[in-house]
Amino acid sequence: MFKPAELFDLNQTSHAAIFDGCEHAWDALKRIEAYLLANLRLSLHNRYEGVAFVGKQVFIGEGTLVEVGAMIKGPAIIGRNCQIRHNAYIREQVIIGDNCVVGNSCEVKNSILFNHAAAPHFNYVGDSILGCRAHLGAGVILSNVKSLPGNVFVEINGVRYDTGLRKFGALLGDGAEVGCNSVLNPGSIVGRGAVVYPGVSWRGVLPANMIVKNKAAQEMVARKPD
Repeated sequence: MFKPAELFDLNQTSHAAIFDGCEHAWDALKRIEAYLLANLRLSLHNRYEGVAFVGKQVFIGEGTLVEVGAMIKGPAIIGRNCQIRHNAYIREQVIIGDNCVVGNSCEVKNSILFNHAAAPHFNYVGDSILGCRAHLGAGVILSNVKSLPGNVFVEINGVRYDTGLRKFGALLGDGAEVGCNSVLNPGSIVGRGAVVYPGVSWRGVLPANMIVKNKAAQEMVARKPD
């Protein structure tokens, strides 16, 4: 489930060429900088609500709204009819499709968002790919750097794959849902239609249409009088 077409509908991005020849979907992360250098056409067709900062190496499509306080450093390509909300921080090497949301106090760097992907509230999206209609709940973090030195590995069925990446957050397949305040640790892969419940710390490969639940024990005690 590491091939691009196994996770993503490549018709749901105008930038499918970035995946050409990629054996593993994460290989596209290594190509973003070069792809933007070759394909970025500087033009702004968006509208603003208030004052925002947009760098010189940015393309924004028609119908996209950029709200007050947003910072788009670039290089970046942002598609049509997106919402870049208040205080969003879009850093270097970002490709955002059509009808996407990058919301309040969200940070995105070296990442790809397919059409209709949403990171709407207090999210960190680092070195990651969000498939079509993938959605992050409030406070979700896609952690992209290991605590220990070395590249990020992905393991499935006892086989370890060296991604060749020191920084690698997560791949979220089409329609994947990650609940509020969850953390996906470096090298996480969430299959199409899979769900991570709120408050889960996840690392590994979650197959398509599966659910990860937080089974933490809860305790009820009687309230003591003052």
